[in-house]
Amino acid sequence: MTAPLEVRDARVEDADAVASIHVRSWRAAYRGLIDQEVLDSLSIPERAANWRRFIAEPLPTSLGILVAVRDGAVLGWASLGSGRDVDGVDDGEVYGIYADPDAWSTGVGRALLTAAEERIVDAGHTRAYLWVLDGNDRADAFYARQSWELDGATKIDERAGFTLREHRRMKMLAR
Repeated sequence: MTAPLEVRDARVEDADAVASIHVRSWRAAYRGLIDQEVLDSLSIPERAANWRRFIAEPLPTSLGILVAVRDGAVLGWASLGSGRDVDGVDDGEVYGIYADPDAWSTGVGRALLTAAEERIVDAGHTRAYLWVLDGNDRADAFYARQSWELDGATKIDERAGFTLREHRRMKMLAR
C-alpha cells in the first residue's frame, strides 16, 4: 500500500531535493524545447543555494513554497504568490510547479496545484494564473484537466543565454 501524500510548507532542509527536482524535471519536460546545452548546464548545487535563500527569506510577494512528500521523500514543489504581471496584480500566481519525473502521473502535481489554489484563495485572491512553456503539451494537458484556461496572453522571457516563449493559463477560484 502506498503511503499518503503530504503537502506542506518547504523547509530549508528541503532545498537540495527541491533543486534536484527542479533540474531533473526541466531536463525531462523541456528536452527539445530548450537548447540541450542549457539543460545540461543546470546545476543542482547552484539551484539548491538559491532555494535555501528563497525558503529562508521569502520574497515580499510570496505566499509560500510547498512540497509534496511521501515516505519522507520530497516528490514535487510549487512556489506561489501575488501576481507579478501588470494585468494580474490583483491575482494570485503559481510561479512554478514541478514534480520529480519519476512521480509524474501519480497525483503529486494535482495535490500541489490544489494546495496552491487553496493558499491563493486564503490570501484573498479570486483568480490565479501561471505561465507554460510553449510546446510543453504534457503540462498544458494537465492544467486543462484542472480547469486552467488559456487566456491568450503570451510573453518572451529572456534569460542568460536562452529565451523562453510562454503562454498564460488562468483560473477563477472559489472563495
